[in-house]
Amino acid sequence: MSRLSLKNIRKVYDDGNAVIHDVSLDIRDSEFMVFVGPSGCGKSTMMRMIAGLEDISAGELWIDDRLSNDVEPAKRGLAMVFQSYALYPHMTVRDNMAFSLKLAGNSKAEIDAAVRRAAQTLQIEHLLERKPKALSGGQRQRVAIGRAIVRKPGVFLFDEPLSNLDAALRVQMRIELARLHQELGSTMIYVTHDQVEAMTMGHRIAVFNAGRIEQVGTPLELYNRPANRFVAGFLGSPKMNFIPARALDQHAGGVELELPGAFRLTLPLADAGDGPLTLGVRAEHLYFAESGLPATVQLVEHLGDQQIVYLRHEGEGETIALKLPGHEAEPRPGERRFLAPDPRHCHLFGGDGLALARRDPLPIQERPPETATS
Repeated sequence: MSRLSLKNIRKVYDDGNAVIHDVSLDIRDSEFMVFVGPSGCGKSTMMRMIAGLEDISAGELWIDDRLSNDVEPAKRGLAMVFQSYALYPHMTVRDNMAFSLKLAGNSKAEIDAAVRRAAQTLQIEHLLERKPKALSGGQRQRVAIGRAIVRKPGVFLFDEPLSNLDAALRVQMRIELARLHQELGSTMIYVTHDQVEAMTMGHRIAVFNAGRIEQVGTPLELYNRPANRFVAGFLGSPKMNFIPARALDQHAGGVELELPGAFRLTLPLADAGDGPLTLGVRAEHLYFAESGLPATVQLVEHLGDQQIVYLRHEGEGETIALKLPGHEAEPRPGERRFLAPDPRHCHLFGGDGLALARRDPLPIQERPPETATS
């Protein structure tokens, strides 16, 4: 088990292309930290710098109390599991898992005991004599994880390890990785572009965007209290609805806003500023009403226990998503309806994309609503 501290880390390639900009982050001992963000945001590059596979251009990487910028990868006490399983095809599962220990000069008894313990933890004892070609994708991923476990690292690094698996197997492996973390108690850093993986697995999440960290927090903190529009739109499925708004008046009750269709809404804000505003509301906090924001039904997705209704509102013509219970009557495409957002769960973002502070902090739900994708 180890803790890590990233202090003003930067990565600039020889051609002057900067991909990581002044990133600082503390990762606690035994924490399951998730780096999430869109492709090209720098999350995998950040992990490779932690592993020692990429040089750090500026800043400091501390592993426990040791400055580790120039420490060789093999001496950092880390183990990395890649997106590709990277198993030796001519070796058995046992030999693949034992390979690093043999290179380190461990005795045969030590190697056998370590492989056996890891195989028991991952429930792959019956696969030890097979070769990778005789394994399923999930089994190969377990072997790759087992190869990391036998080294007893202080930190596990997972670089999108489930992206090659089908949807059902990804769910199963998420459960397995969560169980593994509980059993080992190790510090784990997990990179993914899948916000569902991030929300269901991480103790805390660092949301990356264009080489910077936009926000760090627990899954529910980020879901319910995003610091800016990027975080609000990236986490959640369907993504948060964004509706242009204009401040009309400010009084003791808060700020009165005007939305498209002359619909008015008051939010408990101290100040809305002078620039353009955007109202943010999630699909589960938007309802059909007798009056409100006018919109036209475009599409209805049936997901069994719920329906997701997509509408186009009058104004800039953007699409809005609304969640309904699966048993309710289905709206018809082309039907004109009125939408009312729940002001207790609304967000307001300024022209700079930052969330404006409310007088009453938005509540933290017990858990986020079930997502529409896996």
